[in-house]
Amino acid sequence: MAQGDVSALVIATASGASLVSERPKPIHLLCGRPMLSWVLAAVSDAGVGEAVVVTGPDGDWISKRVMDAPPENLTTRFLEQPRPRGNAEAALIGLSGFNEFDDEGDVLIVPADMPLLTGDVLARLLDVHRDEGSACTIATVTARDLAGVPKILHDRHGLPSAIVLSTRVDLGEAVEASAGVYIVRRGLLAPAIRRTTPDPTSGRHLLREVPGVLADSGHSVATCQLPSEPFSEVDDRLHLAEAEAALRDRTNRYWMERGVTMIDPSRTRVDATVELSPDVTLYPGVSLSGNTVIAEGCDIGPDTHLDHCTVGARSVVKTTTGQLATIGEQCTVGPFAALSPGAEVSDRTVTGPFYAAEA
Repeated sequence: MAQGDVSALVIATASGASLVSERPKPIHLLCGRPMLSWVLAAVSDAGVGEAVVVTGPDGDWISKRVMDAPPENLTTRFLEQPRPRGNAEAALIGLSGFNEFDDEGDVLIVPADMPLLTGDVLARLLDVHRDEGSACTIATVTARDLAGVPKILHDRHGLPSAIVLSTRVDLGEAVEASAGVYIVRRGLLAPAIRRTTPDPTSGRHLLREVPGVLADSGHSVATCQLPSEPFSEVDDRLHLAEAEAALRDRTNRYWMERGVTMIDPSRTRVDATVELSPDVTLYPGVSLSGNTVIAEGCDIGPDTHLDHCTVGARSVVKTTTGQLATIGEQCTVGPFAALSPGAEVSDRTVTGPFYAAEA
């Protein structure tokens, strides 16, 4: 459903330090697409039409990489937080990036390191926020009450009153915990941030303090219980690999539902940037990346890697590698063919084995 009076703030200030990388975390690739692009796509799919992304000092690097393939139906602007002073200050900076400011509108605040978020999940959160008429709605998940878990406290009426980090060190019972995604009424967000107190450990102002500030001021705060998987954060290379696997499974399912056959989906790698047509068959060991386009009725593989290639209708491509190459219609290429950048295989060509083509 359309969410015309909702804007999004995406907090993309994390460096690549947790991934042991010079590359900022938001532009590490997942299924051929920057992590931040997956989050922006979810925001757009939820019906939000405007987003401000707050980056760290590598903002130019991030914005250029993401805007190479800009999110659809989402006006996106980038602002920088020059020094790491917490995600609450980043949100305050981000508020200055909106062209129009409606105090009665809402701001959806999302971290950039949750690439498994979907538009459906965010739309559910927006719907609850509207139904409750609250000043702030917190996306929550069920978690074990362990040290560091941001659990929800409730007042004597059972209403959410604050988010606190648990201090338990043993295996605790299940509790309602903040997922790190919030919707806040625009006119209340900046004043609430200014009233937060610095975290005693880091000295930074954090968004998890905002619901408590609003509740203390007499504003209504609500929660929306959601599945935990979409809110999985990428904090290290293991998380990156787990997110890659989940997104590859999601991408493969998307194409199979649209008439593509995958003989062994677990051994089929299709980037999110690839376009496939109905009645394409992908055999085990196929890897398709970049802006590769496969027309209807093609058989690709086994053990074929095509990067930024175009394959015409009803062609067969076996055990072949190709980059920036074009294969015509009704061709048979391979096995063991190698197509160099710029190579073209004419319609109805049968290459035979060990074929090599250059521009």
